[in-house]
Amino acid sequence: LPKTVWTFLWIGVSVVVAWYMGFGENGKPIRYRVPTPKTPEKVEILEKPAIKVSGSTAIQCYAPATGQFLGLVNPSTPNAIDRAIEQAQEAQTAWAKTSFRDRRAVLRSILQHVLDNQEEICRVACLDSGKTMVDAQLGEILTTTEKLMWTIKYGERALRPSRRPTNLLMAYKRNTVHYEPLGVVAALVSWNYPFHNLVGPAISALFAGNAIVAKVSEQTAWSSTYFTSIMRGALVAHGHSPALLQTIACWPQTAGHLTSHPAISHITFIGSRPVCHKVAASAAKVLTPVLAELGGKDVSVVLDSVSKRDLGRVVETLLRGSFQASGQNCIGIERIVAPPATYSKLIALLEPRVRALRLGPTADVGAMISDTSFARLENLVDDAVRDGARLLVGGKRFTHLQHPSGHYFAPTLLVDVKSDMAIAQEECFGPIMVLICAESSTADAVLSLANAPLYGLGSSVFGSESDPALKQIVKGLKAGMVAINDFGTTYAVQLPFGGVGGSGYGRFAGDEGLQGLCNLKSVCEDRFGWLGIRTAIPRPLQYPVPDQETSWRFAKGVVEVGYGTSISRKIEGLRGIIRNS
Repeated sequence: LPKTVWTFLWIGVSVVVAWYMGFGENGKPIRYRVPTPKTPEKVEILEKPAIKVSGSTAIQCYAPATGQFLGLVNPSTPNAIDRAIEQAQEAQTAWAKTSFRDRRAVLRSILQHVLDNQEEICRVACLDSGKTMVDAQLGEILTTTEKLMWTIKYGERALRPSRRPTNLLMAYKRNTVHYEPLGVVAALVSWNYPFHNLVGPAISALFAGNAIVAKVSEQTAWSSTYFTSIMRGALVAHGHSPALLQTIACWPQTAGHLTSHPAISHITFIGSRPVCHKVAASAAKVLTPVLAELGGKDVSVVLDSVSKRDLGRVVETLLRGSFQASGQNCIGIERIVAPPATYSKLIALLEPRVRALRLGPTADVGAMISDTSFARLENLVDDAVRDGARLLVGGKRFTHLQHPSGHYFAPTLLVDVKSDMAIAQEECFGPIMVLICAESSTADAVLSLANAPLYGLGSSVFGSESDPALKQIVKGLKAGMVAINDFGTTYAVQLPFGGVGGSGYGRFAGDEGLQGLCNLKSVCEDRFGWLGIRTAIPRPLQYPVPDQETSWRFAKGVVEVGYGTSISRKIEGLRGIIRNS
């Protein structure tokens, strides 16, 4: 059959399976309505847009792509944070007693609402963050629907009590690990995906039986009320308290009240390394555990074994991985490493494509969240060029003719970069494509460049599956995630998400992400208690100890029986027990 026919058949089967597995229980999801956010009737374009307004404590919200004023948001105070946590605590007491079936029903209704309102959700996310509708569909909707569907299908399996093995001495015991709610957890999320970064942690927290207080970024405070209402709407529709999800927006000096609050049992932080140092120090005051996702300097390795036929597909993937969301993607491709033969081919193929990229809210590449990083990005590019790199496209801020108040940075292609240059070490978080030439296609040559930065979040390797270097590179990469012949796919199937080194610690997504939001309670119980088979302290070990020497020999015999590495040793241990009883 033609490839397109196979594709449609696969999609059809997937839809049927997904429907059966995700919606076969509890009937149809409940549809509900959520008011969409309103913009001021009179369109006002700010000349120099910024979230801080002189003479006011309010957060000024505006569209990064155009500079359009969206409204003012009053920041949360410490007292408001206290009230939010108290309300969440009260609601969580009842929510913790719900079944997985009840929680799945809520998630099904959220999924249905997201599917029914994709365009509106994308429109709001784009207006508040500056991304394009296509980028929003991929980064906000696809990721959220996948997380919802995965949790509906597999969440209970991840949190069901798990049986653990026993041993000879404890053969009469049954061992399990239970995953119980922590209570009220917190999430401090970044602005680059305002819908998914808020809803994603809430999905996991709620399914694990927790309530959650989410601190959204000041940069995207305007849309957070709408996105919160989507989650709360499903809770109310199913008869649960909307107070299970609390959203706050505040200035940095107030955030410490949340991160050091004794009623918070766990913190998920998505942001930068400098801010994480402050969050971790604050949380340490009350010993609250922190999961930290701190971005990366993700490398994409393109080996010589990539076929000529496949190279075009690889180029399309590199473009999408580098410029989606204007490069403001924690697992975006920040470095491309290739050996000499492939390196020159990539430059020839990528230069005209990057040069042709259009900027604008309805074009190829959207706006950046603000202009505060423009000077830093320009300096990184200029320093690299001064040290020998070649700037082929872009490299500086861009003034949009139709939207002069928008925050645009020109799509950039920088080649002949060396691994010790600052632009190869620091996270750009912008639309900058960096190419580095490896000495050869060997694993050692590639890994010396790929592992140079302190970061280690995601990565990708392109090459033939029969290329021995490919497997060696995958194994040798210092990263939390690797996509082979693809980009960013680990999260698209809800594998554990997180990194090593400067990219943080802990994992969200997958079984590990859900379990990390629980108290892991180890339970050891009698298998045959009903027969009276229970642990009894033998006479030589009872207090007062009759004789230390005799009792020690008895205890030694017990150890030999349980852990002796040969039959003869176990028999000798049994004799020791009998002699010293």
